Amino acid sequence: MIGLWNDDEAGAFCARYAPEHGEALALRVYTSRLLGRDPSLVLHGGGNTSVKLVRRDLLGRDVEVLCVKGSGSDLASVEPAGLPAVRLQPLRELRQLPALDDRQMVSAVRGALLDSAAPNPSVEALLHAFLPHTFVDHTHADAILVLTDQPDPARHVYGAFGDDVVLLPWIMPGFPLAKAVADAFERAPRCRGIVLAKHGLFTFGATARESYERTIELVERARRYVHTELGGQPSMLAGEPPPPPPEQRRALLARVLPCLRGALATAVETPFGRDFQRVVADARTADDLAAFAQHEMARPLCTSNPITPDHVLRTKGHYLWLSRTEAVDAQVVHRELAVYESHYRRYYDACAASLGAPMDTPKPVVIVVEGLGPIAFAATPKAARIAADIAEHTLRVKAAAHALGDYVPLDDHELARMEYWPLERAKLGAATSPPPLQGQIALVTGAAGAIGCGVVEALLAAGAAVFASDVDAARLAVVGERFAAAKDRLATGVADLTDADAVQAMFDDCVRRFGGVDCVVPNAGIAYASPLESMDAARFEHTFAVNSTATMLVLRAAAPVFRAQRTGGSVVVQASKNVFAPGKGFGAYSASKAAALQLMRIAALELCELGVHCNAVNADAVFGDDEVPSLLWQEVGEERMRTRGLDAAGLRAYYRDRSLLKVPVLPRHVGEAVVFFAARRTPTTGAVLPVDGGLPEAFPR
Repeated sequence: MIGLWNDDEAGAFCARYAPEHGEALALRVYTSRLLGRDPSLVLHGGGNTSVKLVRRDLLGRDVEVLCVKGSGSDLASVEPAGLPAVRLQPLRELRQLPALDDRQMVSAVRGALLDSAAPNPSVEALLHAFLPHTFVDHTHADAILVLTDQPDPARHVYGAFGDDVVLLPWIMPGFPLAKAVADAFERAPRCRGIVLAKHGLFTFGATARESYERTIELVERARRYVHTELGGQPSMLAGEPPPPPPEQRRALLARVLPCLRGALATAVETPFGRDFQRVVADARTADDLAAFAQHEMARPLCTSNPITPDHVLRTKGHYLWLSRTEAVDAQVVHRELAVYESHYRRYYDACAASLGAPMDTPKPVVIVVEGLGPIAFAATPKAARIAADIAEHTLRVKAAAHALGDYVPLDDHELARMEYWPLERAKLGAATSPPPLQGQIALVTGAAGAIGCGVVEALLAAGAAVFASDVDAARLAVVGERFAAAKDRLATGVADLTDADAVQAMFDDCVRRFGGVDCVVPNAGIAYASPLESMDAARFEHTFAVNSTATMLVLRAAAPVFRAQRTGGSVVVQASKNVFAPGKGFGAYSASKAAALQLMRIAALELCELGVHCNAVNADAVFGDDEVPSLLWQEVGEERMRTRGLDAAGLRAYYRDRSLLKVPVLPRHVGEAVVFFAARRTPTTGAVLPVDGGLPEAFPR
């Protein structure tokens, strides 16, 4: 491990933050981010840092304060406001107490805040306060956990560090741990760090750089010790069989994910009928993880407790391990999930019920599939990614710890105390009402056009994860950039929908990215204007291939995913006003769109047994904007303007004013219609919803 301190970067942080906050806090922010950017040290909000400073209070007095990471902040992106200032003297005085419960501790720490509106300081604020050092760093470094998740952690910790560190046994965070760490340092004031068994490492120093570089030094010493003890072997289990080839893994993943995801969905009764709370997936299939997943020790290690209890909120204590054949058999998956849930309920009753908190969902968060690796499931892609990141590090640490000696984690009772500890659960934030499509995965074709972009926008706003596809890579990139703020929930893929293999590959990519498909929007279409008398047969066939045959191929590829998930879903075909009111010179477009609509009706008849609602949106005169214009109007707009003697603005006004409502139809309007169907708030299938401002001649009949 190489330290990342850089004088130029440190100077830039000082230039940015020191004028308002002082150099010490500026450098504290810098080194906090150095720690946070290394996932082998901390993951997703883990760890904490502090600095002791002098600040002026409201009366103009200089007071010593502790700026400590606020609960819920992430070291990787922390700002000065994420290190709230707490008066130091009142905190230090608490050390003389024989005991202090959590409620009293939180009240005392909050009462010492310089700014009462600041976020809650870390639950380990007293630990930082009781240590005398100006800078204190706390990490959950992988290499340290390998040493301490052992039957005899002292053997390995002192073998790696000698008397440069003090080792403490596991102690629940809070007042007792704060006192124990302070006492340990006072017994060994020359130590360079304090190791907490099954938890992590504290380092300290007079400067931000000294404290940070002590962390790096000690973690590197731990890493070298493990490397030497294992004879230079990689961190995964020794003697593992080689993993399946990458293409085999990719193919298996596309089969496994819909089955697992469907089994993990929870049936719920809503005011609109029965539906499902769905989850999305994040799979990790690197070579070493895939090798781990098929090793004979994979199952017992997966079903052991976490490498540090801090991870339990994100991943639960145990992972579920499934063989390849089990993972693609829905009946077996449901059976294994029932066994897992029964085990979790017994764990809760035995270890957590007395704590007074209601039981969390008993379903697993991480499933490890033989020959693939860990797959995390959560309500949002971000939550799934966090859990998958933790699972990836967990498997590597467990493998190394097992190879070093014998992996021994925290016991169930201590784990339950952490899992149901109110101060730990507070890190998840207050529960809020989820958006209507949270957990749903939508696949939108023709996403680089005006309507497709509007559909993507509305689905993202409703909370869905979206796989956006188009044949035009450059235009699709523009759509991706437009919704960059939702990058966790948006993936894009280029596909020629007239190619059956490309359509199947598109679905497989969507499944591998998010776990499945719930809402399919066949939206891709092209326009070809020509009177029948002079129509080019090849262009007619191509129009049918894109507008109709491609719709069939999309529906054909969607059906097996719906069948594997068994959680219903929706299909929303993009029809056209021309289906009901065709215009002269638009025979190829009108006929091909009519065929697509008829395919929707057939899908409604055939997919109803799977609970899939199939409907269509009948849009008209959707122009888009300069960045994402309508391809149809780019094709036929010039001819329409010449025919009617209008310019571009006049053409838009013409189509607006010919409708009953005299309003422009925007891409987002079409998207909202798709969201209406995807939300399944009415028992509707086989229907057509006009989004055209009102055209009597195009009323569906």
